[in-house]
Amino acid sequence: MAKGSEEAKEEFKYLVRIGGTDIDGNKKVPVGLALIKGIGVRTGEVICNLAKVDPEKRIGYLTDEEVEKLDKLVTDFQNQKVPSWLFNRRKDYETGKDLHVIGSDLAIALREDLNRLRKIRSYRGIRHELGLPVRGQRTRTSFRRGITVGVSKKKK
Repeated sequence: MAKGSEEAKEEFKYLVRIGGTDIDGNKKVPVGLALIKGIGVRTGEVICNLAKVDPEKRIGYLTDEEVEKLDKLVTDFQNQKVPSWLFNRRKDYETGKDLHVIGSDLAIALREDLNRLRKIRSYRGIRHELGLPVRGQRTRTSFRRGITVGVSKKKK
């Protein structure tokens, strides 16, 4: 009976830190990895396959070795044998390389890109400055706020 109780009494961690992010231990591994900024569920599944971790397992039940392996893969994802289309920053502006950035590095890179667009006064940069849609959406009826919202009839 003692042996069975040891197996059933796996150590459950309520919070696991991977990639500089605290992840709830009740979540399945790919969904939990998706909580890291810059990683989605599909990328989480790829990381699980690379680390040889069961994607159906809850993060709280992972061993310390598995957590370390996942953390290493998350932080060094661009050096793994995965296709470059899986990265979130292909053809980086400064280096020209395919990168995969996560966490605060991703937010900093996005901010720098938008500042560069504003500085060179490109159409996209100006639209970002003005808070208008950037990708060619119509603005006649959408993205309206303030007094312009609603229809007013002329009185005769």
